[in-house]
Amino acid sequence: MAKSGGDEMKNEVLLQVVEAPSAGRNQDCENQSVKMEVETETQHPYAFHVSGPRNVPSINWRDLINSTWKDGNYKRTVIACFIQAVYLLELDRQENRTSDSALAPKWWIPFKYKLVETLIDERDGSIFGAILEWDRAAALADFVLMRPSGAPRAVLALRGTLLKSPTIRRDIEDDLRFLAWESLKGSVRFSCAFKTLKSISEKYGSSNVCIAGHSLGAGFALQVGKALAKEGIFVEAHLFNPPSVSLASSLRNVGEKAGTMWRRVRSMLPASTTEPPANINERTKSTTLGSKQWIPHLYVNNSDYICCYYTDPVGTENSDADKENAKPATNTPCAAKLFVFSKGKQKFLEAHGLEQWWSDELELQMAVNNSKLISRQLKSLYSLPAQEQSPAKCR
Repeated sequence: MAKSGGDEMKNEVLLQVVEAPSAGRNQDCENQSVKMEVETETQHPYAFHVSGPRNVPSINWRDLINSTWKDGNYKRTVIACFIQAVYLLELDRQENRTSDSALAPKWWIPFKYKLVETLIDERDGSIFGAILEWDRAAALADFVLMRPSGAPRAVLALRGTLLKSPTIRRDIEDDLRFLAWESLKGSVRFSCAFKTLKSISEKYGSSNVCIAGHSLGAGFALQVGKALAKEGIFVEAHLFNPPSVSLASSLRNVGEKAGTMWRRVRSMLPASTTEPPANINERTKSTTLGSKQWIPHLYVNNSDYICCYYTDPVGTENSDADKENAKPATNTPCAAKLFVFSKGKQKFLEAHGLEQWWSDELELQMAVNNSKLISRQLKSLYSLPAQEQSPAKCR
């Protein structure tokens, strides 16, 4: 039976009445979902305003006169935040966060920097590093007409081990690489970071570039920075909780102790007039990289068993074979700026964590230190055979 025009009109009105509340409910659900997402982001433990630094001065026009970046505490805080941003870049990727809900940008935006490139591990597609560049446009918006003195033009930040299923396999693989050989040169991350650091050093000038890392990332930063220094390119380096424990170093220590005992025994034997003086050839072959010296900044917690061995002093045995560890043959000290945090006995996760390095209550002891481990890792910079050295390229 055909419906009359009046019946059709009634049905349309009824349909609109039924659909209107339904559409309203759908809109309310969407709004509630967005609200919950924003609240989740707001309360996230890694949100900048939740776990980030407090009382950090903002960059403003006054920095043209007295740069905030000249304050070592400010520089340490900002660079540690940049490394945290790299951790969060990977977590944002794993958790499929959108640009609106991403956590990472909040860790560089307040300092007038921007993300220009991420470093990807080709083995698993994870983000292990990032290049952050001074954001001139953001600075101009706050009437900062030029980059403050001491602020790097670009920072290469490298994260450490992330114990999440998408990344744990490759991260642990590199951890074991260091544990076994005390070298990370066989990793794809080393070659990628080295090429990147060299590229931005040539682009911006080595004096305007900084490399930084935490834990495993600090191990990469140290070895990449050292490899570049061997080519005469010196960049500022900030290393947080760098790894110091390896089987290779343990075996080397056993060998050194055995060698020390043998030298003591040999010193009690009648001297041989035909034996040539030790290490003469090495000393005559070694040259220096000129007056320029690469001095990385190391941030170490005494309660962190992964990095605490950097505080071990140079051995006191006086012998020709040991002198290379205590001081290179060129009389150029192998040194680093070592910042030590001592807070009594701490749990490992607290002592090894990155968050401690932007704490308001942080009190550090600093010394230009040529500890045994630092000397061992850096001595090759200053005892290279002449044919292996490159002319200085620093700008």
